[in-house]
Amino acid sequence: MDSGSPTSNLFDLTGRVAIVTGGNRGLGRAIALALAGAGASVAILARDEEKSRETLAMLHQRGARAISLKTDLSNRPQTSASFETVERELGPVDILVNNAGFAILKGVLDQTDEDWDAVIETNLTAAFRLSRMAARSMAARGRGGKIVNVSSIAGNFGTPVFPSYAVSKGGMQQLTRCLALELAPHNIQVNSLLPGWFTTDMTDWIRNWPEYSEALKEMIQRTPRGRFGEPDELAGAVVFLASRASDHMTGADLVIDGGFSVR
Repeated sequence: MDSGSPTSNLFDLTGRVAIVTGGNRGLGRAIALALAGAGASVAILARDEEKSRETLAMLHQRGARAISLKTDLSNRPQTSASFETVERELGPVDILVNNAGFAILKGVLDQTDEDWDAVIETNLTAAFRLSRMAARSMAARGRGGKIVNVSSIAGNFGTPVFPSYAVSKGGMQQLTRCLALELAPHNIQVNSLLPGWFTTDMTDWIRNWPEYSEALKEMIQRTPRGRFGEPDELAGAVVFLASRASDHMTGADLVIDGGFSVR
């Protein structure tokens, strides 16, 4: 397709500044690379400095303007400081992707208060706080913006394996709807991306731990595509949600799960 065509221009992110939390591995890395590939400047907020350096090198190799900031999203002052640094070094944030999250494989009977609090703080509360920061910045400038919350199909199903994770993701979808209603007058679109089972560090347990072999078999059989997704298979969806192509879409859940949820 001609790069100057009206359709391709809908997906052009040139001149936009994006934050991707947890953008140094797995789905987050794929998201960061996709946004950069569409022309955005990208800031990665994540804890693992080695992984961040690897991803930053990949972004720079592609000619992207990018930075990484060591950020523990459960540390509220640190998260606020990182947001301020991004706006100081790259410019005002136009795109926020709340991707960072983790799961603790404990049911309710075994999970401690500390386990629960850690998951909710990182997966949900940090997303709320960063969304508030970004929305205030976007609204003050009056040019609109995009917030993409990376939830999960786990937010739609009950589970005895990682209940705190599922609750945090369900909460993120509800946060999306609430933000979409409030921020629409400011031309800020807020949507949720719901990945299914993808090949990442977070799914190592079901792919490689013997005690979950039957669960893996059931998952594969239930998925019409018959396999896990690969991180770069989210690239198009993320660019769509971050671009002008989705300007009339807000408060929605975009499911990418190989058909798992159809059954």
